Amino acid sequence: MTLSQLEIFSLVAELRGFTLAAHRLGVSQSAVSHAMKSLEQELGVELLRRHQTQVELTDIGEQLLQRARAMLGLANTLRQEAADARGMKTGTLRIGSFGPTSSIKLLPNILQHYRDAHPGIEVHIDEGPDRQVLQWLEERRIDIGFVVLPEERFDTFALVEDQMVALLPASHPLAERPALSIGDLCNDPFVLTEAGSAELVSRLFSAARLQPNIRYRCAQLLSTLDVVGRGDAITIVAEGSLPIDATAHYVKKPLAPAVQRLIGLAVLDQRQASPATRAFIEIATRINQP
Repeated sequence: MTLSQLEIFSLVAELRGFTLAAHRLGVSQSAVSHAMKSLEQELGVELLRRHQTQVELTDIGEQLLQRARAMLGLANTLRQEAADARGMKTGTLRIGSFGPTSSIKLLPNILQHYRDAHPGIEVHIDEGPDRQVLQWLEERRIDIGFVVLPEERFDTFALVEDQMVALLPASHPLAERPALSIGDLCNDPFVLTEAGSAELVSRLFSAARLQPNIRYRCAQLLSTLDVVGRGDAITIVAEGSLPIDATAHYVKKPLAPAVQRLIGLAVLDQRQASPATRAFIEIATRINQP
């Protein structure tokens, strides 16, 4: 069994196909197929079920995938520690990011400082909803992720705090109020943004034992803002995620009582974090100190 075989296995499982994995790795499909066949023969189990258009993991394949990703993560840490001894001139850092707050307002500044300090580190960034970033962390697909705190499952590092606000069409009857309660937002059509703070918004309503009238679900904040701006729905979003040049088609109102949101970084286990990951945490926390 080799790390190369485990890397191919992990990628085939993630992409659900030999062709896509081969393309990502820059090798032939036959090379990927041979590596998987050799790994299955060595382990004596079937890891993948081949179908006409894709592959799927067997039960034992699902179980061993987590082990494979853990081994690959430790191998990457070993490489990083060796690189650290050489001045950390090379290496890879995989980052998970969600929504405008992390992808647009936090990450660019952090990356600029990081690349200045460690130009040889290759940075990979995956973007998805906040719950997706958490899943990537658990599956070891990324080394570090931006998350909404608290998150007890991981080792976390706080960065910035903002507040949740209600967004209303500019012509909405509630737009004249100085602040709005959760109960004020239950009757109108509601649009839920899947990226960013969907879980936090859902918990707010659950804690108040209320149910929003969800008519729309948008994967991106810009789509949510468009729905609100057209007058089709209202919503709750994080103030820090809003664009600086806010349109006149919607208004934001603080919640009463106020609801704070804390954004930070998370790693699966900081004791096993690579030097490249630890350097990213150090820079991110330093430049975001109050």
